[in-house]
Amino acid sequence: MYINIKVYLHSKGTNFLQSGSFPVPNIDFKKDPDWTAAIAASEWIQQIKISFAASEDFRIDQVIYNEDINITELVKKGKPII
Repeated sequence: MYINIKVYLHSKGTNFLQSGSFPVPNIDFKKDPDWTAAIAASEWIQQIKISFAASEDFRIDQVIYNEDINITELVKKGKPII
């Protein structure tokens, strides 16, 4: 299945939004949708950091999936191990 993720980030003195649709394992999503979404979001944020050569002021301001489910704190605290 696919989920939609929006990440609001800050880097190099600028706030920006990235959004996209990501595949997640259906079984994992049914067991714990927020954690499964947090893993997908964390992987993507790492890719964004590498792609855009994020600066030292890089921060995650907000992470939302499926339009209105806020998982910001889970992503910030969890740092999921993949």
